[in-house]
Amino acid sequence: MIDLSTQYLGLKLKNPLVASASPLSKKVDTVKKLEDAGIGAVVMYSLFEEQIIHESHALDYFLSHGTESFSEALTYFPDMEHYNVGPDGYLDMIRKLKESVQVPVIASLNGISTGGWVDYACKMEQAGADALELNIYFLPTDLELEGIALEDAYVELVRSVRAQVKIPLAVKLSPYFTALPNFARKLVGAGANGLVLFNRFYQPDLDIETLEVVPDLVLSTSDELRLPLRWTAILYGRLQADLALTTGVHSVEDVVKATMAGARVSMMASELLSRGIGRVSEILADLEKWLETYEYHSIQQMLGSMSQQAVADPAAFERANYMKVLQSFDRRL
Repeated sequence: MIDLSTQYLGLKLKNPLVASASPLSKKVDTVKKLEDAGIGAVVMYSLFEEQIIHESHALDYFLSHGTESFSEALTYFPDMEHYNVGPDGYLDMIRKLKESVQVPVIASLNGISTGGWVDYACKMEQAGADALELNIYFLPTDLELEGIALEDAYVELVRSVRAQVKIPLAVKLSPYFTALPNFARKLVGAGANGLVLFNRFYQPDLDIETLEVVPDLVLSTSDELRLPLRWTAILYGRLQADLALTTGVHSVEDVVKATMAGARVSMMASELLSRGIGRVSEILADLEKWLETYEYHSIQQMLGSMSQQAVADPAAFERANYMKVLQSFDRRL
């Protein structure tokens, strides 16, 4: 009997497939379908800092002070009355999900500044969330903002949220940091129990006929797996935190690679949005078959087996590999 179970953020999951934050978690019936398909856990869609500010009637204060303190003007944020639900509705959804499904439900809080809005981390815990994913989305466009100042702001936010909750806390990161391992260590030191690699920023497009900036959602492909795969392999075993890999998970091969690199869970959204919830069952069936074919008894048996610490050539994950790649392409030509 193949054992697909894994541990993530101290939670026992029946398998490493996790539905990452997406519209699929907006309805109880959809989450129940994910559970029926075999999903290991569900990350809820994010509650945004801006939504909480709006609910407290403080949004006008920030708008009237321009965009200096925010990387992106809040005027570009969608009409709050039509975006998801307010904070109270989000907390109510947590309660409904916990009453309806047995799989772990991970709440998601999206923001950057410290302040009263982080109190909602505690409210999410009280509503029944099994863990919290802090999704920090910040685009630094200020020429005066130094990298260390941005990192310090992240760390302080994690520390502030950690002070609010006792449930496990994961931080969803972007890959755009100069010294990512050091920064990751600081986040763990501030109280993060896990790191999710990586946040996938949605890039706007330009309509050259209407001369408008167009928010256009493009789903991921398996080709995007390589970036989080590399850093998962580098960080595995070096931090006292669980690693989750997200972005580019579409097939059983992607899940196997993520696990071998050191990810305790593989998070997916694009594959489920494009091909349906039934893909969960298909990938899990393929995973069992793959493990049986290659004589693995459990997921844990191959966890981190191809991390940087485990492979014969650790430099393959670093700069030395750059020349090899170029040389191999030269030979192809």
